[in-house]
Amino acid sequence: MHRILKIALIVIGVIAAIMCFFMMPDAADPEAINSTGISVMFGIMWLLLVIAAVSALFFGLRKMLTTKGGLKKALFSLGGLVVLFIIGYALSNSEEAEAVVQTFAGRDIEPTTGTVKNIGMMLNVFFGMVLIAVALMIWPGVKKLIGR
Repeated sequence: MHRILKIALIVIGVIAAIMCFFMMPDAADPEAINSTGISVMFGIMWLLLVIAAVSALFFGLRKMLTTKGGLKKALFSLGGLVVLFIIGYALSNSEEAEAVVQTFAGRDIEPTTGTVKNIGMMLNVFFGMVLIAVALMIWPGVKKLIGR
């Protein structure tokens, strides 16, 4: 099933590349974005994206449920992610969020304190994930170097 899906995605991609070559509108055309060729390309792009996302979810869930201890590992990972979100929200400062809201007062964009705090939380979560990823890349090297 996995191999068939890969072959189908490759075939759709090749067909899309061929269609792109023959159906691409002229670059000087101001209405090029509304052309049939571009619409077809966007449609194929969304189709490939949906197929890839659904298959990734399907095969990932199938492996998680069939592997011994897979569900337990997934729940620990989700728990860690929840903890990271809680820490990120706690670190996003309400006073800084209010300062950002005051800065944008009277302009075209008027964010709320909650929106700015959520953006700060997501940035903190992103930076936390980066730190975890870097640590997980460095840790095996350090273990090899120490010799344990």
